[in-house]
Amino acid sequence: MKLDVRTWVLHGEGIPKSVFTVLVGALLLGGCTLGPNFSPPHPHVAARFHFPAANTVAPDRVTSKTVNTAWWASFHDEMLTHLEDEATAQNLDVRIATERLAEARAQAEIAGASLYPALDFAGSFTREGPSKNGIFTAFGSQSNTATSTNAGATAGGGAASAGGGGITAPLIQPFNLLQYGFSSVFDFDLWGKNRRTEEAALAAVEQSAEARRAILLNIEAEIAQDYIALRADQTLLQIAQENLKSANRIAKLTTQREQAGLDNALDVADSLAQAASIEAQLPSLQTAISDQKSQIGLLLGRNPGAFIAKLSAPGRVPPAPPTVPIGLPSQLLTRRPDIREALAKLHETTAEIGVAEASFFPDITLSGSVSLQALQLSDLNQLNAVTYAIGPEITLPLFSGGKLLGALHLRRAQQREAAIDYAKVVLTAFHQVNDRLTAYDQEQFRLMALKRDVHESRKALMLAQERYREGLSDYLDVLTAQQILLAAEQAKAQSQAAISTDLVRLYQALGGGWEQSYPPATVSLATDKNPA
Repeated sequence: MKLDVRTWVLHGEGIPKSVFTVLVGALLLGGCTLGPNFSPPHPHVAARFHFPAANTVAPDRVTSKTVNTAWWASFHDEMLTHLEDEATAQNLDVRIATERLAEARAQAEIAGASLYPALDFAGSFTREGPSKNGIFTAFGSQSNTATSTNAGATAGGGAASAGGGGITAPLIQPFNLLQYGFSSVFDFDLWGKNRRTEEAALAAVEQSAEARRAILLNIEAEIAQDYIALRADQTLLQIAQENLKSANRIAKLTTQREQAGLDNALDVADSLAQAASIEAQLPSLQTAISDQKSQIGLLLGRNPGAFIAKLSAPGRVPPAPPTVPIGLPSQLLTRRPDIREALAKLHETTAEIGVAEASFFPDITLSGSVSLQALQLSDLNQLNAVTYAIGPEITLPLFSGGKLLGALHLRRAQQREAAIDYAKVVLTAFHQVNDRLTAYDQEQFRLMALKRDVHESRKALMLAQERYREGLSDYLDVLTAQQILLAAEQAKAQSQAAISTDLVRLYQALGGGWEQSYPPATVSLATDKNPA
């Protein structure tokens, strides 16, 4: 319900003192802001990250130095660095997040506009023909009767009497009305409703910015993991191809020995089966390599087939650096984008409580206008044509059926939910860092054992082949040794890739660096002219 306290239309007189009384009182109360002020929570964190209790090498491989901004550069792989730069500039998910951030900033601009007076200009021209039986007759008019001494005419072409009797007719003629001027409205925001609205909108901007940073970090991590998986599959393909060559040589030797009567058909069949088994692994590895290339192209925002040529040449798995900077637990709170996003969400919901509380109190606005109004164009710009109005208006909610109270309960529940979510995000972040440290740590031991496994398996195969050529053992020993070596070499390559992948996931859990480069807001969907 709106209650008009008073609206004054002034005609060359001074502004009444009552207006000043209302305005001064409103200005004195203008600094009041309802609702709780936001204070960031301070979770308790340990001085250092937790490491596995036994068999740990992590403390020797990590340092408390700040995480590198371009963490992927620690792998010292030029192609990986190039892919990360491409993804930063072209990834469509990050582009979408950039547009969402622009939307949030625009919403904040809209919310902040309510803190300032609104000023409008309006001009109009109206040709009006009033009803002769309408409201103008209530103001009286000149008339002409049959008994008038000036019978037959009136000044300005007035109306004649009806039937020569004493009945009068108003002298109402169509007229022009020209008007232009300015009007302004200002909300005093006595209880801080508009200020809290702007505060919530700015917190939403922070959420959008952190969400974009989280998306970028995830894209960077996915690019690195896909690239490592690609190099791992290429390494496995090379291992399979080398083992296939060895298996074919043994199969040829077995065939020759069988023809010379030194071997039997069973050994020949076993050797050919071993070669075929290794060859059967090649198509699935080729498919995996193709899938990894396609996934990388998608993350780069490229069409199918684009960028594949640059990834076709086999390369080694990017090795992990000897020492990894992981920072301090306290830095994790300010570095992880999901934690910062949850904090901004808590800030927004806190500010919304102030908006809900302010809705219970009166809202006072001041409106004013000044314009020039005349019936003739020649009179429009004269001083006598000036008209103006100024006065406050109060809006007081009297009954809303529980709507305002429900809105306040909703905002408080949303704030409690945001606080719980923030605590969950923080707890999850520390668990993820701990899990990634453990995985990265323990994979080091696995790789050490696998290196010894490969070394001994290769030695065993060489001895088995030598004994087989000398006729001291049958082909089964060679077949077994070859299978063991192939499995050990594959496990070693996979472990090397797992260490690099675990490091990428550790960087991701640590929140990465603070990337400041993003794709432009304008998106071009033009197809690649050069698929290479």
